[in-house]
Amino acid sequence: MENEVKLTAGAMVTFAIAVSALVIVPYLQVRDVKAPQGLAPYTSAELRGRASYIANGCMYCHTQQPRSASFAPDAKRGWGRASVPGDYFYDKPHLLGSMRTGPDLLNIGLRQPSRDWHLGHLYQPRAYVPGSIMPAYPYLFDVKDEADPGEQAIKLPPGHVPPGKVVVPTPEALDLVKYLQALRRDYPVLPPEPHQAPGAKASPATPEPRPTPAT
Repeated sequence: MENEVKLTAGAMVTFAIAVSALVIVPYLQVRDVKAPQGLAPYTSAELRGRASYIANGCMYCHTQQPRSASFAPDAKRGWGRASVPGDYFYDKPHLLGSMRTGPDLLNIGLRQPSRDWHLGHLYQPRAYVPGSIMPAYPYLFDVKDEADPGEQAIKLPPGHVPPGKVVVPTPEALDLVKYLQALRRDYPVLPPEPHQAPGAKASPATPEPRPTPAT
């Protein structure tokens, strides 16, 4: 009986330490984080695209958390600065990811702003990145004889357009690309330092008044 009590107590203590380290302390560190200047809320179209990003399992192969130079060469790979908690202020749920079968995407809208590139890449990744193992998403597009009024067929490299057909993105594909274009964290992490005009001298602090001697 005594061993069972020790085992139960040890398990409870271990559980309490794990919860404190992994849940409580991180929550206390980020609970007061505000949205950085330059980070805008997602639009309705971008939110729909984000839902499509989740539904198509993009976060299983892509992260959204560039790491600092002390952990990985993410900046040298062109993935942008290391992320900070404020970068995810409008992300609910967070899509940090845990595997990098493909590159990190937190700054894909900055690295690749082209709408046409993203649409073509979704339709057939190997037309743009030879040897890519990313799956194609043809169901996000309509293949038809000609585009309807108000539609715009995507431009694909030679050999990737079905003969005599055009490829038209669906509204879901357009929203997904708008979300990808919104993934850009190029604002400064810290607020700018106070700027002083060139040649201007710092004004001295106003001296405190001297007390009047007692008579």
